Amino acid sequence: MQNVKGTNDYFGKEQAVRRKVQSTLRDVFESYDYEEMESTILNERELLSSKYAGGEEIQKEMYQLTDQGKRDLGLRYDLTIPFAKVIAFNPGIELPFKRFEMGKVFRDGPVKRGRLREFLQCDVDVVGIPGPEAEVELMQLAVEAFRRLEIPVLLRWNNRRFLGEVLESMGVPAEMKSTVMLTLDKIEKIGREGVRQELVSKVLAPEVCDHILEFVDLKEPSFEQIVGRYRVGDNPGAREVQMLQDMLQRVGLEQDCVFDPFLSRGLSFYTGTVYEIFDVSGSYRSSLGGGGRYDAIIAHLVGRDDIAYPTVGLSFGMESIMEMIRNRPMGTSKPQVIVIPIGDAIPEGLRAAAVLRNQGLRTEFAHNGRKLKKTLSKASSDGIPYVILIGEEEAAAGQVRLKGMHENTEVQMRLEEVVAFMKQNS
Repeated sequence: MQNVKGTNDYFGKEQAVRRKVQSTLRDVFESYDYEEMESTILNERELLSSKYAGGEEIQKEMYQLTDQGKRDLGLRYDLTIPFAKVIAFNPGIELPFKRFEMGKVFRDGPVKRGRLREFLQCDVDVVGIPGPEAEVELMQLAVEAFRRLEIPVLLRWNNRRFLGEVLESMGVPAEMKSTVMLTLDKIEKIGREGVRQELVSKVLAPEVCDHILEFVDLKEPSFEQIVGRYRVGDNPGAREVQMLQDMLQRVGLEQDCVFDPFLSRGLSFYTGTVYEIFDVSGSYRSSLGGGGRYDAIIAHLVGRDDIAYPTVGLSFGMESIMEMIRNRPMGTSKPQVIVIPIGDAIPEGLRAAAVLRNQGLRTEFAHNGRKLKKTLSKASSDGIPYVILIGEEEAAAGQVRLKGMHENTEVQMRLEEVVAFMKQNS
């Protein structure tokens, strides 16, 4: 037997680290007043494959199945479309609505470092805020989350509407904007020559290709430089970029969040701002998270384009984060005390362990049959501060022996006294 390619089991230290990362993210999400949600893994294929959903490339990777009722279904490939579905199905939800979700998603795509076929996503989304303050708050949240994870990052951002306006000024036909954006988004992977070859294969006019390559050749192009060169400053997308850039400067995020005019992300449902998060050191090439504004999906799902559902989201790549910190000591939790029964005192030992656990003390019960000396030695090497010994004599007296492993002390006392002592010294 073997695991399906692109899937993993997690246990021991690795699972403890994963849980610690999730706990850190949850703390940040809740501190920003996001509510937790749990959406369905199994969905109607029509929902997942609608033209307003994840885009053609991701839909090619969707796991599809038919149930016993002959219904066409699919496993979710992200947490965004299920979230949009929840909002669409519950028109009474008070807006703005802020949610986070951590859950498995599934994509039948290529497997590489940090990219699996069954993986955990950690998403935050807010619906009901049309202004750039929604994007800025999510950027603040992202910077804070990676600060707590001790991963130096750079958040790169752009605006798809603005990029479309720039491409239009170069003569790119409206129906080809999205595919040209996909090519520009890969510039760091395929280089200038790769961009040229892709543009030629898309059968763009030679003069249009030349304009795009001139755009690619700009050295660290700023928003102001692009606006001046292509005369798009009065367009809606350009105004959105200006507002967001000004707000980032005012909140002090301009060093952590950098404008990148070639960024577009692969998903066609993004309507404005997009962003991706990268390791500052460059040792890990894939993004650690990303997201953007998608104002149209929910209205399309409910068939009411006249109703505004402005929405912004951010997704953290759990597997990518784990690749960054897999070998880092994370201070994973360990037992505060080990209860060791001696002789025929196993029931009394189990009862004592239950009392300690009920008082919130993480407790291990030694029932492996190992000799006492070896159990004590392992407790000491593992850095566990206390051991409780309980034999027939102690059980009869209603007491236990508490060993302090760091101080090499031992004292006999009642269990309630042990609880009070440990809480005071924890």
